[in-house]
Amino acid sequence: MQTGQRVAALGMAVSAALAVVKVIAGMAGHSTAVVADGLESTSDVFASGFVLLGLTLAAIPADENHPYGHGRVETLTGLLIGLLLTAGGALISYISVQSLGQPREAVAGFVIYPLLASLVAKAALAASKFRYGRRLKSSALTADAWNDAMDSVSAVAALVAVGLTLAAPSRFLEADRYGGFVVGLIVVTTGIRVAYDTAMQLMDTMPGDDFMTQLREVARSQPGVRGVEKCFARKTGLKYHVDLHLEVDPEMTVRQSHDIAHQVRLRILERLDWVADVLVHVEPSP
Repeated sequence: MQTGQRVAALGMAVSAALAVVKVIAGMAGHSTAVVADGLESTSDVFASGFVLLGLTLAAIPADENHPYGHGRVETLTGLLIGLLLTAGGALISYISVQSLGQPREAVAGFVIYPLLASLVAKAALAASKFRYGRRLKSSALTADAWNDAMDSVSAVAALVAVGLTLAAPSRFLEADRYGGFVVGLIVVTTGIRVAYDTAMQLMDTMPGDDFMTQLREVARSQPGVRGVEKCFARKTGLKYHVDLHLEVDPEMTVRQSHDIAHQVRLRILERLDWVADVLVHVEPSP
């Protein structure tokens, strides 16, 4: 199993354990905020499962019908995570609002412990997934990292809500339920951000200026290249496919210009590990 898949599998296991503990503790301790946070962790299990599936399918080699490989599956996975989080967060907020004003039993103090455990575990998972997501250039793993990061924030919101209810139940009787509503809003915000970022990749949005500068500098470093007229890049999963228009001496033979283009392609693939392949077009220099 590859590194990204191992991280996703670990995330599934941790989220599943936290979900079970928080839902059971929240129901036993009569805490809407803790149950809401448990339901949010349940959605994390499915999110990490999508990541694991996406990374597995994205690793399938290119074939006749998919010459650019299957990397877009990984990006689609990130989009599905965003949509899942948005829907799940909206449901959590709705359930919390529906419970406002209804009779309830006193919130038990032990519900704080699952939230503390969730805060620590999710912060550690988020840091790990962000690190590996950047290293692997994985949209899905980074999306899952944002999910875990927001889980830590939602755990803090739930802790504050439960703490207020426990400290002054007569004054803050509904604080626990409002806490569940806030948890849902945090999840919705995260889902929208993740869905937007991955949708931009599916629309072939260009990478940042620093990436494009690297491409142009490496191309120009090849002897015989007089300039780079056009340079495009689009992400297909974990890496980028590049279209490059080189300017060379117009009096050069076809074979000579072809050799230069070939060397530029090899140089880019050797120096820039975030590039999957390069298509080079040669043009006469003005």
